[in-house]
Amino acid sequence: MKPLEGKVALVAGATRGAGRGIAIELGAAGATVYVTGRTTRAQRSEYNRPETIEETAELVTSAGGRGIAVQVDHLQPEQVQALIARIEEEQGRLDILVNDVWGGEYLTQWNVPVWEHSLERGFRQLRLAIDTHIITSHYALPLLIRNENGLVVEITDGTAEYNDKNYRLSLYYDLAKSSVIRMAKSLAHELSPYKCTAVALTPGWMRSEIMLEHFGVEEENWRDATVREPHFIISESPRFVGRAVAALAKDPEVGRWNGHSVSSGQLAQVYDFYDIDGSQPDSWRYIVEVQEAGKPADASGYR
Repeated sequence: MKPLEGKVALVAGATRGAGRGIAIELGAAGATVYVTGRTTRAQRSEYNRPETIEETAELVTSAGGRGIAVQVDHLQPEQVQALIARIEEEQGRLDILVNDVWGGEYLTQWNVPVWEHSLERGFRQLRLAIDTHIITSHYALPLLIRNENGLVVEITDGTAEYNDKNYRLSLYYDLAKSSVIRMAKSLAHELSPYKCTAVALTPGWMRSEIMLEHFGVEEENWRDATVREPHFIISESPRFVGRAVAALAKDPEVGRWNGHSVSSGQLAQVYDFYDIDGSQPDSWRYIVEVQEAGKPADASGYR
């Protein structure tokens, strides 16, 4: 079954990580997915990593959808405008927009106060996290609102509840991730008259390519990393948040989530989907009740 067959999605920031996982799962549900990013087989971004948008598009197609890779720098309005014009010309519609552009992994200076943190790196991080999402929504939403039940997903780190109570280890990182949550709430208000929905969604501790590399493991043997960091036992694959987005996109009553901040673990309980290992990791509940409570690492009852 392909419940999203005939639907058109744009995953902005789909080169790797959550964006790639989301694109694949939308493809598995039958959607046509435009995957954007800066790194192609011919050119790398400042990340200087090997993952490419062409690979993501091929994975989308292999999963059962149609993947279309388009190189886009979402800080460049003219490039985003051209992208949306292409989608309109080729498909005539846009049903799902996932704002996943981030690019700040190597910019944050953790546990460094603002007066010591690099201004250049901090402002670059904010531009990548906030400006890209606004620019993309500015050009994409006029196409999305032409049809009812359009869905916008703002990908962030942390739920509104968690981020309201906790400092996220850097003023810039804290501001970036909280701003995206507020952005979804604002978009929800603006989209409501068109019967479209905006949601802020966070994965848990995600096993992105960068995170796996950090721990020196692969997806197949990720549990080996728990020797170095026992709480990594609650981690999830990028496909898990992808399945959360797909579940939202398939829900005829998705409007019930309009303006909400949710996590992949929370949605798994509602929609009954599982990670690729057959588990349902509830990372944010675990972080509060186990990790930050100073208890020994034990995912029993949390996945």
